[in-house]
Amino acid sequence: MPKKQIYSIGELAREFDVTTRTIRFYEDQGLLSPARRGQTRVYSPADRVTLKLILRGKRLGFSLAESRELIKMYQPSGDNRNQLLALQDKIQQRRDQLNQQLRDIQALQQELDDADQRCEDALTALENPDHV
Repeated sequence: MPKKQIYSIGELAREFDVTTRTIRFYEDQGLLSPARRGQTRVYSPADRVTLKLILRGKRLGFSLAESRELIKMYQPSGDNRNQLLALQDKIQQRRDQLNQQLRDIQALQQELDDADQRCEDALTALENPDHV
């Protein structure tokens, strides 16, 4: 079975579980460039792949600007080494950011535990004023 050569906006929206408005937003941002057949948008396999990469980047926590930068680095006839190295760098930056957020959350949890313990101690002291 040959690969499909064109996709409608509805087909892409269903396939990737996004709204047609989302796809039009990416088009407005210059990331997708469908052809037109009258008033109908016609998306190419390259547009489909681009949409897939945008959504994957979003799941990984990349900004739209970061995804755009990586997508623009793609060279169909090249080995894409620079793109892959840039992607690895973005992944490491995201890992570092998530690790910092995790440390921040753990510190906050400890502060909450300490505050909760102080409340417990104060309540115990109120209930047993002779044991202070």
